[in-house]
Amino acid sequence: QVQLVESGGGSVQSGGSLRLSCAASEYIYNTHCIAWFRQAPGKEREGVAAIESDGSTSYADSVKGRFSISQDDAARTVFLQMNDLKAEDTATYYCAADLELRRYLTCTITNMNARPPSLMSWGQGTQVNVSS
Repeated sequence: QVQLVESGGGSVQSGGSLRLSCAASEYIYNTHCIAWFRQAPGKEREGVAAIESDGSTSYADSVKGRFSISQDDAARTVFLQMNDLKAEDTATYYCAADLELRRYLTCTITNMNARPPSLMSWGQGTQVNVSS
């Protein structure tokens, strides 16, 4: 199973920016659907953004226009650029990779949100705190 390591979390004020990174232990971008999820205390895990191997992206409505997912194939890293951060973005952010999804469905955040978490590889998470 692929190993994923997130980094880049921290504390910022509302309106600020952060860039999260997800480093994979192996080359996965032609085989896996990759996404960022987040979970705030007392809330369900929420899919934030997903990226296909061809670079096409999809986003949750709550972050459209503010967040951007991208990948660096050579570096085996996926990024989440987060701009205009709001207090409600405070959460632990996780990177996830799904090997099976693309055999049956398009790699979108909606489809990743519907997948059982046990079918994905997960990183350990990185904390993002946004103060208003």
